[in-house]
Amino acid sequence: QVQLVESGGGLVQAGGSLRLSCAASGNRFYINTMGWYRQAPGKQRELVAAITSSGTTNYADSVKGRFTISRDNAKNTVYLQMNSLKPEDTAVYYCNADRLGYVYWGQGTQVTVSS
Repeated sequence: QVQLVESGGGLVQAGGSLRLSCAASGNRFYINTMGWYRQAPGKQRELVAAITSSGTTNYADSVKGRFTISRDNAKNTVYLQMNSLKPEDTAVYYCNADRLGYVYWGQGTQVTVSS
């Protein structure tokens, strides 16, 4: 089992920045890809960004150039630096980890961007 705990969400004005963190605990070894997804009201959950254990990254087109995902393998922590936030970035952001074919999810953290 892997437990994921997110932090760093909140309310920010458009154009502002937030940094999300997600720490993995439990069976932390052999975690491959970690990522961030988001779900806005009435919409499906969507991938925001992901990073493999070797550092390969993948971003949704809507956040390229504004968001940066990074990872500290020693701490089993993944970060999402979000800059130039827009109201359409408002959503619950979920951390995700893939370990040996099993996918684990955090409880989510709310990000609200006011116009």
